[in-house]
Amino acid sequence: MIQNFTIISKLNPLFSPPKIHLRFSSMLCSNAVRAANTVHPVPGLGSDEMERVAHQTLARYTSEAAPQRKGKGVAIVWFRNDLRILDNEVLHKAWLSSEAVLPVYCVDPRLFGSTHHFDFPKTGALRAQFLIECLADLKQNLMKRGLNLLIQQGKPEHILPSLAKAYGVHTVYAQKETCSEEVNVETLVSKNLKKVVLPLAEGVSAKHKSTNVANLDLIWGCTMYHIDDLPFSCTSLPDIYTQFRKLVESKSTIRGCIKAPASLGPTPGVKDWGCIPDASMLGIQPEKAKKGMAFTGGESAALSRVHEYFWKKDLLRTYKVTRNGMLGPDYSTKFSPWLASGSLSPRFVYEEVKRYEKLRESNDSTYWVLFELIWRDYFRFLSIKARNSLFHVGGPRKVQTNWSQDEALFDAWRNGQTGYPLIDANMKELSATGFMSNRGRQIVCSFLVRDMGVDWRMGAEWFETCLLDYDPCSNYGNWTYGAGVGNDPREDRYFSIPKQQAYYVVSSGSEL
Repeated sequence: MIQNFTIISKLNPLFSPPKIHLRFSSMLCSNAVRAANTVHPVPGLGSDEMERVAHQTLARYTSEAAPQRKGKGVAIVWFRNDLRILDNEVLHKAWLSSEAVLPVYCVDPRLFGSTHHFDFPKTGALRAQFLIECLADLKQNLMKRGLNLLIQQGKPEHILPSLAKAYGVHTVYAQKETCSEEVNVETLVSKNLKKVVLPLAEGVSAKHKSTNVANLDLIWGCTMYHIDDLPFSCTSLPDIYTQFRKLVESKSTIRGCIKAPASLGPTPGVKDWGCIPDASMLGIQPEKAKKGMAFTGGESAALSRVHEYFWKKDLLRTYKVTRNGMLGPDYSTKFSPWLASGSLSPRFVYEEVKRYEKLRESNDSTYWVLFELIWRDYFRFLSIKARNSLFHVGGPRKVQTNWSQDEALFDAWRNGQTGYPLIDANMKELSATGFMSNRGRQIVCSFLVRDMGVDWRMGAEWFETCLLDYDPCSNYGNWTYGAGVGNDPREDRYFSIPKQQAYYVVSSGSEL
């Protein structure tokens, strides 16, 4: 570790690590290595128990009497970041409006390209594997309800209009996204669908031919509070989170989860449904977590984790006390990878919290899970207000800072070779598992931008590569705050690394 201190000091003479007691450093590192070499499956349930929990949970959210289906023709469900059945309004609306549903997932090559500024891999191997597992689970769950999942490789704006023409699809239903890359794809899909002219229904005059085209119907479904229920428009979103939270808590209501019918079939006559891609098909070297936390992708795993954390281990009652931990799977909920992929509905989490409060206990910890979900909502709505400024170097407030883009300093940070045990352990955990604790993210962000002076966008794009729970709104929203360029200057926080190291050694029994 002394060698690493020397390396960083040579890279930047102004950057000088504090003196750390050798016994402290070696104790911290040895315990971190010992903990990291253990594999912790998340959720920690066996496959049979996971299947049972998922089946029972989905059964609770199955409508006993299916609503009357009055739709005609074929509708496509374009799955994006909503890879679930429970509380999926896109799927429900497509089913109601049609006689047959065609679920589709497009393996868009742009998702496996490079990040915008620094050419890191846009999707790392661990998140790619998590996505593959999400798709496999979704396909299996759809088949249990009389559907399937058509998986095709290519750009949605090419695939969806082609399918619409082949199957006479009147509407493509999809979840609405908010950031520019995703919105641009929506625009292209909508534009190309309008070129697909459908056969005229019997008795319809040819003069109405121009209106007989396929349409894209975008549906909101990624937040706990629905965008239509906010007491203000997103352009008038408060700049301070606390103001936002108090307004929605006092003036908005969280909608109930949507129940799905037991049978969602039939499907149109598809001959080849495609296969679940493997990493090599995505141009990625296959990789799974071999130490630390190993997350399982998919809705079944997501529902099992909620059951495990809330009900089986009864950890919800102490969440607020333990949430800033760093070691092991149970100091926090670990719901975020499934929330990001849409395998887990935030409204379902809300309803489970309320059920727990009714059956077991209501306290600060039960509320704090909802508090964190409101933060997630805030960043989603902020992305609408801030638009692309969320990704600009000056952030939403257009702050001018002379950032460094020193590659040697950045490489030391991302590879966990700074010489600071706390920083290095967190960065190595990120590379090995695709996950890092919330407090860990705040600390390594503060270190990169405040102590190293490195451009925050380099850190944000590296997180985009690595994180299982990456979504642009939360990732870039948090990085702008950590870099002091976010829309609320009061969230401009600095973390003293020696102080944090001392705290985490004491509070976690000398483990990291």
